[in-house]
Amino acid sequence: MIRKMSRRSVAGVFAAALTGSIAVSVAPSEAKGLLIGFSQATLQSPFYVQLKSGAEEAAKANGDQVIVLDANNDVSKQNNDIQDLLTRGVKVLIVNPVNPEAVAPALAAADDAHVPVMTVDRNVKGNVVTYVGRDNEKMGEISGKAMVARLIHDGKPHAKIIEIQGDAGGTVMAARRDGFNKIAKAAGMTIIMGPYCDYVRSEAVTAMQDLLQAHSDVDAVYAHNDDMALGALQVLRESGRKDVLVSGVDGLSEAVKQIASGDQYVATAVNNPIALGEVTIATAQKIAAKTAVPKFVDAGTSVIDKATVDQFTTTSLFANPK
Repeated sequence: MIRKMSRRSVAGVFAAALTGSIAVSVAPSEAKGLLIGFSQATLQSPFYVQLKSGAEEAAKANGDQVIVLDANNDVSKQNNDIQDLLTRGVKVLIVNPVNPEAVAPALAAADDAHVPVMTVDRNVKGNVVTYVGRDNEKMGEISGKAMVARLIHDGKPHAKIIEIQGDAGGTVMAARRDGFNKIAKAAGMTIIMGPYCDYVRSEAVTAMQDLLQAHSDVDAVYAHNDDMALGALQVLRESGRKDVLVSGVDGLSEAVKQIASGDQYVATAVNNPIALGEVTIATAQKIAAKTAVPKFVDAGTSVIDKATVDQFTTTSLFANPK
């Protein structure tokens, strides 16, 4: 697993397995001017905006070009976007799917066009060259372990936890849910499953207002990303509920600052999107050069909590190891 590495060094490393990671050097493709297509599920989340930026800058640094199209969480639009990218003559197609199954028609079209397909952040239920991402179940476990430890320390071994979910049917959502639930349920905690808020803070704010009224005895809130967790935190503080703990995923600097400055925001998990974008383009370049890549390229993760927060900088949108 990648830990305490600079953003630039992450882009030069593959971890070839979920555990006991094996790192191999990634050299950029010799060919310049590679045209890469990137179908992004949404740009409504700051994580995906940064992922786009990381990919674009990494491509530019090698003299390549990446065309990014925003599906705006619309499956039909994503299928049309992919058709558009294929028409433009991309040599490698990167897909961050709105739904893991619904992009099948577009993937079939890419196969017919002999364009290799890779996925990033969210995988698909279909045959692709590789999936670049992080172990999202482990991220859920990281957030869960930190939350459970804090609740037990505070004398709440049977705490009630509200969970605010990402996107319905998403593989990332399911993994982050399963990882957290495994830890919390094993500890005897009760989990109230909240609505899907598509990783958007404003939607989480609305959901949390209703959830807090329905579950005034809540002890903690876990959200599938920091943006939604910060939305929940806003509602809790506006309601005078500083006793309710919060945790998330992604390492958003705003959340990391909350961890450093107070006790209400317990933990998050590293998921720097700029570094992920860099690794994604490095992988696309390898595929274009017909170099073998692992079926899963793991960009690594680690916990950010009170014990580790001083190891990270918060000068950019997402925290980076010092």
